[in-house]
Amino acid sequence: MLGCMTAPVDFEAIFSTITEPWSPRTVAVMNDYDIRLVRTQGEFTWHSHPETDEFFMVLKGSLTVRLDDRDVLLGPGQMFVVPKGERHQPFSPEGAEVLLIEPSETVNTGDTPSHLTAERRVVSGG
Repeated sequence: MLGCMTAPVDFEAIFSTITEPWSPRTVAVMNDYDIRLVRTQGEFTWHSHPETDEFFMVLKGSLTVRLDDRDVLLGPGQMFVVPKGERHQPFSPEGAEVLLIEPSETVNTGDTPSHLTAERRVVSGG
């Protein structure tokens, strides 16, 4: 278990191993929350997480979080929290490197399983 980190986590090294978009990697666990890195590209599926909020922070590139009533555009160093139960669709035409924080048991496609549903993958610090 990654709960207590004993070494720094090298985001650049981990991103260098992620070749497929929308395949998050858990790089640390804080309490019952995963700290995940994901490379985005194109459209993700519309979904919601009925039991939890979802935290997005863009590290590189840009990401749009589409909501039913508006779009939220994020650039490097910007973050947004999607409230629990709110339908959303991450969209990144040019691609981005994104940090996510969500409960460890959270499935990336929430209540809408699809071909983009990813198993939880825990990796070491890089």
